Amino acid sequence: MDSFSTVTPIPFFDRKTVLITTLLSVAYLLLSTLLVGFKSDQLVLVGLFNGAFYISRPTRKFIIGFSIFIIYWIVFDYMKAFPNYQFGTVHIESIYNAEKSIFGIHSGGTVLTPSEYWLAHSHTFLDVLCGLFYLCWIPLPLAFAVYLFYTNRMQFFHFALIFFLTNLLGFVVYYTYPAAAPWYVQQYGYVLHVHTPGNTAGLARFDTFFQVNIFHSIYAKSSNVFAAMPSLHSAYPLIVWVFSWKSKSIFFRVLSTIVTLGIWFAAVYTSHHYVLDVLAGIICAVLGILLYQKVLCRRYFFISFLQYLYRHT
Repeated sequence: MDSFSTVTPIPFFDRKTVLITTLLSVAYLLLSTLLVGFKSDQLVLVGLFNGAFYISRPTRKFIIGFSIFIIYWIVFDYMKAFPNYQFGTVHIESIYNAEKSIFGIHSGGTVLTPSEYWLAHSHTFLDVLCGLFYLCWIPLPLAFAVYLFYTNRMQFFHFALIFFLTNLLGFVVYYTYPAAAPWYVQQYGYVLHVHTPGNTAGLARFDTFFQVNIFHSIYAKSSNVFAAMPSLHSAYPLIVWVFSWKSKSIFFRVLSTIVTLGIWFAAVYTSHHYVLDVLAGIICAVLGILLYQKVLCRRYFFISFLQYLYRHT
């Protein structure tokens, strides 16, 4: 499945291609303005896409291949227009009690959730380490995707599509089971405040230590603070880890192992996720891989789709 016949390349500035690309760019800007309001980030995304698309054939193949990740980002951004708390009961107290019941830690004569325990036993070294791990949650998958794109194009498509499918599974859970993060209970208790802004939680200590605004700026753009279950932060590095063992890169095998375990711990340590959220993220990744391999890859239409992608990048 890793080698398909090539096709005769179409003219680089084919009129139909230029028209479609322009219409898609304009449609994206108009729809984004309608749903989430105009932002300069949208112009940057359109500029990057069109720039890469028209600079050269290699960059065009690259940006077409990575369009799967662009689509993911657009869908994630559009979630702001449809907050999940409008579609179901937000779970605050129930998930907190479940976490304490299953993973509670006896400390000081009381029972704490793991997040509460680490909040009371935080350390500067762990603050810095967990911040570094959390900064890897998107760069690691993207860096690995670039590596696959230039070393094994078909594996790249498998990886990118599983990444996208896992996100879709996570989004389904977001809307069927809206849930608050540990930091929410720490700050607001069990009372629902639907317009609560994104929060850096324990990652604020990383910003404070280095006197930067990295995580504050990231979480200020959060699509939904009631999307703690599942932890897709925990799913992404696991997918990289699985694919790294199919590749020849010892570097990514070692790196993904460290980062995966690190992010799982950091998610709980920084009060961004319960252990239950992390486990749910792991399950999403496993289900995404199994559904892709056992269902989609056994369908003729999907194999044809993969062949089309391979021939045109």
